[in-house]
Amino acid sequence: MRVTKAGVVDERQQYSLDSFQVGDSWRLFRIMSEFVEGFDTLASIGRPAVSIFGSARTSPEGRYYKLAEKIALDLATAGYGIITGGGPGIMAAANKGAAIAEGLSIGLNINLPFEQEPNPFTNVPLSFKYFFVRKVMFIKYSMAFIGMPGGFGTMDELFESLTLIQTRRVKRFPVILVGSDFWGGLVDWIKERLLAENYINEDDLLYFQVMDDPEEVVKYIKRTVVL
Repeated sequence: MRVTKAGVVDERQQYSLDSFQVGDSWRLFRIMSEFVEGFDTLASIGRPAVSIFGSARTSPEGRYYKLAEKIALDLATAGYGIITGGGPGIMAAANKGAAIAEGLSIGLNINLPFEQEPNPFTNVPLSFKYFFVRKVMFIKYSMAFIGMPGGFGTMDELFESLTLIQTRRVKRFPVILVGSDFWGGLVDWIKERLLAENYINEDDLLYFQVMDDPEEVVKYIKRTVVL
């Protein structure tokens, strides 16, 4: 046993996939219900959508918050739906931009014990318990990904998309990383380690673009994702 701020946690339950019990089979119905609700809701949006990822900890006064809001506003004005993780920070900024443009503002919120409170700027809110179900919704219903600066969650979503493109499990779509000062070190590491040691091919570097100008981001998506 260990104690956290949320209460007592049974460490035996931390790796529940390794100890699946008879009663846990009922969990499959919850998983199925999340898939059904997500598919039914997002299949009806009727337009190309762009997912915007980034840190939940970004302040509304921050430069990247304002960049995300501007990009989402311009994309929504152009007719694209905006999909985020539905929480605060960059996610709130993107949903806010879409809401200001009176566009489609989708929030795929995840139930967490901290950080992830739904933001008030979505007009199509969905809530998920399971990360893997939520990630399917991002991939299936997005025609482009925009990665703003963020932490582990942002990296997870970024590399998930790149892996699916690389392995041709999904059709190639634009993946744009906003902020060369933030992403530059990672890109250099990818070239100096992964590429140099033949863990990826040189063509794999073409699966993403690094940009700084919000107008450049919007123009690139409008050119590659036709309404």
